[in-house]
Parts: sequence; C-alpha cells; structure tokens
Amino acid sequence: MKDSLQPGLTFEFRFTVPEEKTVPYLYPESPEFQEMPKVLATGYMVGLFEWACIQALNPHLDWPREQTVGIHVDLSHLAATPPGLTVTVRGMLEKVEGRKLTFSLTADDGVDAISQGHHVRFVIDAVKFNAKAMAKAQAGTGRA
Repeated sequence: MKDSLQPGLTFEFRFTVPEEKTVPYLYPESPEFQEMPKVLATGYMVGLFEWACIQALNPHLDWPREQTVGIHVDLSHLAATPPGLTVTVRGMLEKVEGRKLTFSLTADDGVDAISQGHHVRFVIDAVKFNAKAMAKAQAGTGRA
C-alpha cells in the first residue's frame, strides 16, 4: 500500500446498465428470476460498488501484486433502474485500519437515488491469497 492511501479519498464511477445486468440474468437457472422485471439486479449493484472501489484503490496499491477483496457489504436498494440508464457511484474512503478499508457509497441513475451504504475491503497479497484458495479447493475436492 502506498502512503497516498488515506481516509478522505473520494471517487466517482459511471456504468451504463445493459440488459445482461438485470435480474433475469443474475441466475439464469432460476425460474423465479426469469419471471422478474428487467431492472438492475441488487447482486450486480454489489459488484458495481466493488468495481468502483477497486478502480479507486488500484493507483494506491502495488497492483497487481496487491489487490483487495470485499469482506462486508451493507447497502440499500432504493429504486429500480432499467437498462440504458447510467448509474453513477460516488464513494469516500472513510477508514484505513491496517489493511482493512471502509467506504461510504451512494449511487443514482440520473433519475433517482438508487443505493447507499458501506463496503469494507481488505488488501491482500495476490500470490499468497491464490495459493491459499487453491489449497482449500484441493482439500474440498477430497471430501465425500
């Protein structure tokens, strides 16, 4: 982590919602989801918040050796966003506690406020993290 990674860092991220990021596409194997409206899925909004934070953080990390992983998400989904609208995520890094980073976030679609909340990410060493994940996967495949 670079010295520039400090609380108070602000950022803005824009994304135009395609049809493929709507509820029926979240789990195509779910018949229930297939019947739901084609609006931005909450699951994709979580990913959008993560992506916005990652983009903001990368200049302050030794990327790609240092990366961040999400460890907590607390957000509201206040209004539906149909495909074609552009979501603007605005964020601020509230706290830096060692490798734990806490963000406050809001999002709007140009018509409505659609989300607000907090997200926590953790700085990792990608090589070590991937080695642990691989060892876990290998241990998991040995189970009955």
